[in-house]
Amino acid sequence: MTLRNTGPPTSVDAFVSSALKVDIWSDIACPWCYVGKRRFAEGVRRFQAAGGGRVDVEYHSFELAPDTPVDFQGSEADFLADHKGLPLAQVHQMLGQMTEVARDEGLDFDYDSLKHTNTLKAHEALHAAKAAGLQAELKERLLRAYFTEGRHIGYDDELADLAAEVGLDREAVLGALHEGTYRADVAADITQARAYGIRGVPSSSSTASTACPAPRTQTSSQTPSAKPRLRSR
Repeated sequence: MTLRNTGPPTSVDAFVSSALKVDIWSDIACPWCYVGKRRFAEGVRRFQAAGGGRVDVEYHSFELAPDTPVDFQGSEADFLADHKGLPLAQVHQMLGQMTEVARDEGLDFDYDSLKHTNTLKAHEALHAAKAAGLQAELKERLLRAYFTEGRHIGYDDELADLAAEVGLDREAVLGALHEGTYRADVAADITQARAYGIRGVPSSSSTASTACPAPRTQTSSQTPSAKPRLRSR
């Protein structure tokens, strides 16, 4: 996971005792994003065990293959072979290696059941979850649904079901997906990623409280707007 510093260098021994904000750009269809999420969580655990302060994470949208159809006909191996121009046998080897890497992090990838799809709607659902304070919960649920359970995260109904599992109001999420309520937010994330020079994910930036002697970094900012109530009661 890349830490994107934009200010002058500071001591690596600087101690952050207050809240640290980390902005992470990732895609649901990105296996390294799932593995990286586990490794990042372990890093946060160690950081806090050593006396570090609170770490606040915000996920931002990034589409690795925005031209992917919702109903892609073929396996993950088929998609990667075509997308990257690699022999199918080599792709199967790569997926096997990725499965082993994931297993080392306690993740059970199932590429045989994975349904490759366009992730735009999944990112919209994540913005809906962020508005309700449940972004981290839905992020984890979508990654597990995609990589281990063979769920189709390109369909509105499926996304609304998964959102309801983490405490969001199913009908409100479904309405937001149908209306494209958060599509502009997804586009803003992707535009910001391009401005930062992000071409692959996971990628991140971080910033600490101004009272902390921590490296200065850039984070994205978004204009607040009125959105529907999405948390289930």
